[in-house]
Amino acid sequence: MWKKIVGIGAVAVLAISLTACGTTKTSSDAKAAKTIGEQVDYKIVGIDPGAGIMQATEKAIKDYDLSDWKLVSGSSAAMTAALKKAYDKKEPIIITGWNPHWMFSKYDLKYLKDPKGVYGSAEEIHTIARKGLDKDHPVAYKVLSQFKWTEEDMGAVMLDIQKGIKPEEAAANWVKENSDKVSKWTVGANKVNGEKIKLVYVAWDSTIASTNVMGKVLGDLGYDVTLSQVEAGPMWTAIADGSADAFLAGWLPVTHKTYAEKYNGKFDDIGTSMTGVKIGLVVPKYMQINSIEDLK
Repeated sequence: MWKKIVGIGAVAVLAISLTACGTTKTSSDAKAAKTIGEQVDYKIVGIDPGAGIMQATEKAIKDYDLSDWKLVSGSSAAMTAALKKAYDKKEPIIITGWNPHWMFSKYDLKYLKDPKGVYGSAEEIHTIARKGLDKDHPVAYKVLSQFKWTEEDMGAVMLDIQKGIKPEEAAANWVKENSDKVSKWTVGANKVNGEKIKLVYVAWDSTIASTNVMGKVLGDLGYDVTLSQVEAGPMWTAIADGSADAFLAGWLPVTHKTYAEKYNGKFDDIGTSMTGVKIGLVVPKYMQINSIEDLK
């Protein structure tokens, strides 16, 4: 009799155990069955609303018929903070990204394919100056027009800043260690005596790096340099109305297309400092997604 009861109890326990296993498996399968949109609450983490990449992403949402999706604006710092939080936990996240950027060195990331070409092909970073700068400050104009560097150069400065070194200090260190490259920018540039010049920039890590480096170079030539941080719209406006002298963040032909067209004829495009740069939607490589079309 007791053996029979024990046997029945064992069967009951086994049945409960199997049921629990089945429930766990079902729960796991349900989680895995969630779409990418459901996993990230249909949110794309962006940066400041005035950035060209945000306009391109709004267009991508429309062109790829992603009506359920929302582009969340913020700042470059907020975006990378959200990326770090998700990456550390191996959670899904979709961000607006661009390179050069230190996050590609720190994290294992990938661009989502863009078959419709919303984000264009490779971008270029142009140096944009106000009208008349060549006559008012010919030395600065010459240096700015001769400014060219690589993604690796910029990345070195960005990484130092990301590690906590002040931007001006990171820039000064790079200039000191790369005198051969700086000498090519300053060929034919004589020193000046305290002439004032104002550079404007947006709070992109890439632009902070390039602007501080150029500020150091011009300062070493004798200029009294002012660096002023603004958003993308005011940056272009300041050049167009002459309240600033130059900036080194003209991402063309896509990112700043709207501003370049709006102020056509009111600025001078005086040089391309870097080619082969890129913008688009970025995700960690551990995510099983490869194209913007996969977001549907």
